[in-house]
Amino acid sequence: MMETIVFDVGSTLVREDRYWASWADWLGVPRHTLSALVGAVVARGRPDGDAIRLVRPGVDIAAERRAREAAGCGEWLDESDLYPDVRSALGGLRELGVRIMLAGNQSARAGELLRGLGLPVEAVATSSEWGVAKPEPGFFRRVREVACAAPERTVYVGDYPALDIRPAKAAGLRAAHIRRGPWGHLWADTDDAAMADWRISTLTDLVGIVGG
Repeated sequence: MMETIVFDVGSTLVREDRYWASWADWLGVPRHTLSALVGAVVARGRPDGDAIRLVRPGVDIAAERRAREAAGCGEWLDESDLYPDVRSALGGLRELGVRIMLAGNQSARAGELLRGLGLPVEAVATSSEWGVAKPEPGFFRRVREVACAAPERTVYVGDYPALDIRPAKAAGLRAAHIRRGPWGHLWADTDDAAMADWRISTLTDLVGIVGG
């Protein structure tokens, strides 16, 4: 039985097109260039922020974020950034009596924006707010604390197996890997992905699993 489902955010609920396009515009490079660099660094097992450092060596990313905010070019999310199945799937799970939470590697600003979307969830948390990021065990300890359910009745859903599935399983949680977004497809056939209790292509699949 699933009592609580905790969702990753980027490429699980939210498309990251706008995020990387805005960084490319800020850095003054073609959007495809930065997008390709993001894919290249992640395929090598490096953090996606290294793509920004390739474009601008020695950059202080935190300082650049502050400069973007000051210039009115800061982080933004709205309804168009959500995958089409998000509201219906989250609402369907709530109707089935499942507690829904969001917790991912995002900024505090992203947390504010997510709460402003009025999604049918119990709570939203980000790594910046918690002071610990995936795949660190401390992140998943926090997930367990806020889930209000036994670990075996808590499911973590994410697209990036090494950051989402493996550490969630190590924390005693159940896990669902969603195959969408670049990382969900790139790492779909890895050992980390194979650790998932469920492998899905849409969030609607979860509604069917819970309802069934």
